[in-house]
Amino acid sequence: MNAFTSKTNPRFDPSQRQDKTKTLVIANSNIRQPDSFSLIERKMAVRLGVKRLIDIVASVSALIVLAPLFLAIALFIKLDDGGPVFFRQIRWGLNGRKITVFKFRSMRAEACDPSGIQQTVMGDSRVTGIGSVLRKTNIDELPQLFNVLRGEMSLVGPRCHAINMRAAGRLYEELVPDYHYRHIMRPGITGLAQTRGWRGPTARPLAARARIACDIYYVRNFSLLLDLKILFKTVVIELRGGTGF
Repeated sequence: MNAFTSKTNPRFDPSQRQDKTKTLVIANSNIRQPDSFSLIERKMAVRLGVKRLIDIVASVSALIVLAPLFLAIALFIKLDDGGPVFFRQIRWGLNGRKITVFKFRSMRAEACDPSGIQQTVMGDSRVTGIGSVLRKTNIDELPQLFNVLRGEMSLVGPRCHAINMRAAGRLYEELVPDYHYRHIMRPGITGLAQTRGWRGPTARPLAARARIACDIYYVRNFSLLLDLKILFKTVVIELRGGTGF
């Protein structure tokens, strides 16, 4: 029985921790750097500046308010299997730059996939006890507030994908020719595609294209009002039980 099918949850052995350099090498495999990116019109500069200001104020405020929750979650993760609190993964950022995104670890340490090739599915056996709660409520995404504060992400934008993320067995940029257009703007903790139900594993090309179509629509029609609508709908979805698994 291998690590991906085991139902047991052994204590984390620090000696088995994956070497950070090897992890980064895995996550950087098959990187397809975009050749060029379209320029955002100057008239958007002010709106983007206000958007960034909102990101800074909101992320700082949220991190202060949520600090006790972060500490409690870190304790629960440690008590669960003794492994690291955070999961790090290299993903596409603004203008195709690579960024390291933070999440609360929700899977067994030895079963985490930093490359992004193996997507999480419903009832995934790799998910820990506390991890299932974190994923269901999407609380595992909250550490990305640090990425927002650092300017690598925004509260709202196209969800950042792992470098090797696939849809229907193919790299996204191979399946969708305009894929990298979505990287003109900072990736978001939430986005238009997620509020329209396009999240989770994409085994069908149609679902993958629909997700990217939402992202590109957002980039082309960005406004602060649209951001507010997406944030409001995200809160409503979470209050109704969320869509995580």
